[in-house]
Amino acid sequence: MRILAIDTSCDETAVAIVEGRKVLSNVIFSQILIHKKWGGVVPNLAKKAHEDRIDMIVQESLRRYLINRKITDNLRYGFPNSIEEDAMKEIGGIAVTQGPGLAVALEVGIKKAKEMAKKYRKKLIAVNHLEGHIYSPFVQNRQGKPKISFNFPYLALIVSGGHTELVVLNKHLEYQRIGATLDDAAGEALDKAAKLLGLGYPGGPLIERLAKEADNKDYHNLPRPMLKSDNLNFSFSGLKTAFYYLLKKGNQNLSGKITRELASSFQCSVFEVLVMKTEKAIKKTGINNLLVGGGVIANLRLRKLFRDLASKYSGKVAFPPYKYLTGDNAAMIGVVASFKAEKELYFNDLNVLDREPRLELC
Repeated sequence: MRILAIDTSCDETAVAIVEGRKVLSNVIFSQILIHKKWGGVVPNLAKKAHEDRIDMIVQESLRRYLINRKITDNLRYGFPNSIEEDAMKEIGGIAVTQGPGLAVALEVGIKKAKEMAKKYRKKLIAVNHLEGHIYSPFVQNRQGKPKISFNFPYLALIVSGGHTELVVLNKHLEYQRIGATLDDAAGEALDKAAKLLGLGYPGGPLIERLAKEADNKDYHNLPRPMLKSDNLNFSFSGLKTAFYYLLKKGNQNLSGKITRELASSFQCSVFEVLVMKTEKAIKKTGINNLLVGGGVIANLRLRKLFRDLASKYSGKVAFPPYKYLTGDNAAMIGVVASFKAEKELYFNDLNVLDREPRLELC
């Protein structure tokens, strides 16, 4: 079944068309420039941007699908409805992110999915955004690459701006959460540290660049929150507070070498907690095959640390194979929906489906 998937969980308007694990078309509109000057996502601006662009992004995804299928090679934005209808004849289902996410943003995607499911009489599939991040390492391009196979069970770490969770994946769509953040997520903590350093938004990539310039070393011995706790939960709010007081106490001129060392120290603290907690989970569960998804895993330093961890326990680690899959995207939502379609997990009553901003994985 070919599935058209929609994700509007936060500040990307994303639409993809997938067949199984293969992505046949993928379009993402990022709102970073809209929110950058505010230092974070502004809900009403996010909603308006989604509303303004959702129709165009859907049409562009269908246009690229038709071009890739060599049905036509000269289609432009805003192509005639007849062509949209022809493309939709090849689509078997509509998938959409139900949650978690920003309520006003989720609403836009769900409304569009319902509209299309009703208009074209397609099956509707609701997907948890966190499922998408778990399955993102298995997403393939149109040629079916990379050819990674499933080898259950997996220990999955979701590490993004809004979530830090450890999950056991025993088989398809069967999840057991064994650890989660009690407050700030890792990505959120990195963004806040960048803001305190006056670096801008989003902060993760800026912290990564400065940390690399400082050789990824720890210069300030910041706290490692909950590292000695007997559970697998995370907490980064205390680290953020400690970082704030370090800056306030030093009353330093945040430029050059000092800023690089501060950024590197903060990143070291966050990453050590992520890796050590995951190692503790390996020991507790006996599972040595890892999946790591979410925006923070775009960081090359963190990838190396997890490769080293998996090697230490004679396991393997899988990351999203393409950079766009680390952030919010509809391709990973469509892939999860494909497995749900195999189990016929559809929403037969469109009126029942509603946004769930705090939707949990299990």
